[in-house]
Order: sequence, then C-alpha cells, then structure tokens
Amino acid sequence: MNALRLAALLTVCSSLLAAEPKYELRPDFLGLPAGRETIGNGHGEIAVDSAGNIYVSVQEANAGLQVYGKDGKHLRTLALPASLHGFVIRKTSEGEFIYGAVLAEQRVIKCRLDGSVVMEIKADAFPADKGKTKDKKGATINALKLTGLDVGPDGDIYVVDGYGKSWIFRFDAKGAFKSVFGGPEKGGQVVDGKGFANTHKIFVDTRYSPARILCLDRGNNRMFHLDLDGGNPSMIANSGLRNPSSASFHGDLMCVAEIAGRVSVWDKSGRMVAELGANDTKGQTNTPRVKPADWRTGVVTSPHGITFDNEGNILETEWNMFGRVLRWDRK
Repeated sequence: MNALRLAALLTVCSSLLAAEPKYELRPDFLGLPAGRETIGNGHGEIAVDSAGNIYVSVQEANAGLQVYGKDGKHLRTLALPASLHGFVIRKTSEGEFIYGAVLAEQRVIKCRLDGSVVMEIKADAFPADKGKTKDKKGATINALKLTGLDVGPDGDIYVVDGYGKSWIFRFDAKGAFKSVFGGPEKGGQVVDGKGFANTHKIFVDTRYSPARILCLDRGNNRMFHLDLDGGNPSMIANSGLRNPSSASFHGDLMCVAEIAGRVSVWDKSGRMVAELGANDTKGQTNTPRVKPADWRTGVVTSPHGITFDNEGNILETEWNMFGRVLRWDRK
C-alpha cells in the first residue's frame, strides 16, 4: 500500500514538473530606431497588438511610443505623450485601441494603433475629493498621479492613481465616471489590515469568470484580486516578492515584472512556476541608473513593464535611463 501511494505521489509530482513552463533568453532581440544610440528613458510599459507588433513607451522628448515588428526591428514611432507611464492594447467591437495613463498630464487617452487619439478622460472627470488636494499655501491643486489602467469585458475603464493615493477609478466606455475604490489606509479600503500603497499597475484578469482586477500593490509588496466592483479581495502573494510592478496574462499563466530585480511566472492557482533574470547585486535593482556597461546578459535590473506576446514568449522593459528590453522565449 505504501509503495502504491509513493508511486502515485511521484506520478503527480512528475506531472506538475512537466507542466511547469520553461523559458530561454533571446539576447539582443530589440533593435534601435534610426538615429538613436539607445531606446531612451524606459519608465513605461510594453505591449503587443494582435498582429504581433511590439509597443514600448519611452519617457523622453520626441521618443514617443516606439513600435517594433515581430523580428525586433523598429517600424515607426507614434507621437504620443512622453509620460505614457502605463498602457494596454485591447480589442473592442470598434477595433483595436491603445489605452494609456499619461502620468504628467493627469489624463487617460484612447488611441488607434496609428496614435490618433479618439477619446480622453481629463483630470476634471475624476471626483474632486480624490483628485485634488491643497498645497502649503492652501491653494487647490490636482494631485492625480495616474500610473496604470485596463479595460473590462463590458468596456469599463479602470485607472489607478499609483503614484498618488492608490485610488482605483472606474469609468464607462465613453469616459463617464462611475465609481471609486481602493485608496490609502486612512479613508480608503483595507485589505488584510493594510490600505493600498503605491498600487503601481492594475489589470483585468480574464482567466477567471467573472473577471477580476489584479492589483500590484507595490508599496506593500503584495498582489491580490478584487472583483470588478472593488470588493471580495483575495490575496495571491504577500511574501517573497520583489515589489511587483506590472503583469500580463497568457492562457492560465501570469508573468510579473518585479522592480527589485526579478521576472516571475505564476499559474492560475497562485503558485510561482518560473523565475527569470533574478538580480541580487546591491545597487543594481530598483534604480534607473544602471549603465549599459554594467548590464549582464539575461540578468534584469529594474523590471517596470512586461507582456506576453501572442505565442506566450515574455518581453520585459526596465526602468532605465537608457532603455532596456529583454525577451525570453517559451521552450
């Protein structure tokens, strides 16, 4: 009987190991735009459209939203705001669009894939008691610091004030305000005894039905789900992380960019199944100042944005003054 149980356990363990994804670094994948010596200041996001083209936001004058082909060659640069901190590419009944959170301009934009803006949610559309504050002289100023967003199955747009007070704002597909949740411990929502803190990015996780909101609560070094109304929090992980900053989904898998030096891959049950590019060198993570001369092949510095491509390969962009994108192919 014991032998049979041991054999069954070994079979289960072997199946789990076999199911775990394997990845292989594809070095020096991304080329450079003509006339540029570097990609540019990488403090944004990366995404892939349905055709497999790769979009990288660069926070630098005239660097725009850079578009690359499947082969990594630069195709064009879209003249979009330099502070496009977080963006996603999503399909709707009207076509495929870029939705972006413009950090320095305190607004949300919706664009066609050619960069033409078709809708915006301006700062004054956000509730005044959440989007404004008083300066030292008592004057009212806009306090929004929008860092990320995503689009729900019904077209609703969810936007997070990740560098501000971590409120999550919900708008309908036309940009009309609907509700707000999340926020700081004082006056906001509490999850497992803590308010939201530097909730850097949020994403609509459609691996589940109904869909959920993934919160990358970087200030508390944790990841958790909410339902689409902001309720029913469910913790994914609150220990062993390296400050999760962005995420992407493919099939049942989720990849996560952790700004303190790691890319991780998680299954639908919340189990980490792969670890990529981990960097334990002091002074080389959570900083934009690591120079190209100090980069090591396959070792990350400060992962800031991440995406699966359409085949399940992983592309990661770093918080780096010079710009750095790494790619791991699914084996």
